[in-house]
Amino acid sequence: MISRCDMDREMNEDDPAVQPAGGKGTGDMQAVLLAGGLGTRLKSVVKDRPKPMALIEGKPFLGYVVRELSRHKIDEIVFAVGYKGSMVEEYFGDGRAFGVKVSYAYEEELLGTAGAIKNAGKLLTEDAFFVLNGDTFYQVDFDRLLQVSRERQLDFGLVLRPVPDVSRYGRAQLFQDMLVGFNEKMAAKEPGTINGGVYLMRRALLDEIWEGKVSLENDMIPQWMKAGRRLGGCIGDGYFIDIGIPEDLLRFQQDVKEGIVRW
Repeated sequence: MISRCDMDREMNEDDPAVQPAGGKGTGDMQAVLLAGGLGTRLKSVVKDRPKPMALIEGKPFLGYVVRELSRHKIDEIVFAVGYKGSMVEEYFGDGRAFGVKVSYAYEEELLGTAGAIKNAGKLLTEDAFFVLNGDTFYQVDFDRLLQVSRERQLDFGLVLRPVPDVSRYGRAQLFQDMLVGFNEKMAAKEPGTINGGVYLMRRALLDEIWEGKVSLENDMIPQWMKAGRRLGGCIGDGYFIDIGIPEDLLRFQQDVKEGIVRW
């Protein structure tokens, strides 16, 4: 049996079904939003701003991500920013207009995903925190991920998403909520689960990330698995999009127009 992190019902903070083990919910949590990438594949349509700040119906993509977090009562966000990061800060300010508290961790050189998280560590105060990619919109049950992480005593939790063809991405696998395979390259086209890019990370892991440019997906997660760290999570098939290519950016714009995604 593998736990699910689907958003298949309206959120109700008084519903016992969504209360995490231990009684502490996502409202007490911080989140790091990785927004420092160059977005080279979007240069043809997004020329004057960081990729996560691409405009969707006159509002930045990153705003949709922040508002989704706010709806889950994740109300303290650290933006890990680099390329034109001041544009992110100018728009979000201290976050009050979005119902959140915001701070900014600037990187002077490209640090990779894990390096950016480590750089943001100086602004993190909780023992565990969420991490999300700023160019990805993924609707999941964050409380459920928190609950699974506590029940399984995870050092690092993540959400996997089902896809019809894992060969395009690299397969990630859970067994009884524990991660047993990650970024496995598959030659055959077959359905399975892949990394969804939503994480719950213990602060203690920051000390294990080395200095410089480090990838979370290619360096640290495989290393933590080999070292016997407790990695696991749940599966969520909620709405997902990564705006890394122009076609997906246009698809998100259309989904907003049609009301599939709300501001």
